[in-house]
Amino acid sequence: MTTPRIPNTDSIDELARFWDEHDLTDFEDDLEEVSTRIFSRRKETTVAVALTPKEAQALRRLADAEGINEPKLVRDWIREKLRSSSRKRPPNKALQPSAQKPRRG
Repeated sequence: MTTPRIPNTDSIDELARFWDEHDLTDFEDDLEEVSTRIFSRRKETTVAVALTPKEAQALRRLADAEGINEPKLVRDWIREKLRSSSRKRPPNKALQPSAQKPRRG
């Protein structure tokens, strides 16, 4: 019995049908070894943010609308804010809280 060839197609349905009926070990001679590149993930710090249930629900809805999870949405917002605030301040000047105006009356 001859071994069939692995289909040369981008059709997921066709490939799924093929691999449902065949075993990868039958095609060891057709496979080629690939080298892997190992990379290290940059270190990140986690910051906990307390939200009311209503705020958490609104965040979840916004993240769902964007098709991403809540942590990614919040991380994107923070990075966007940090980028925009760093463009507004002069270089080499530390970020400082805004001064409060004195109250009158």
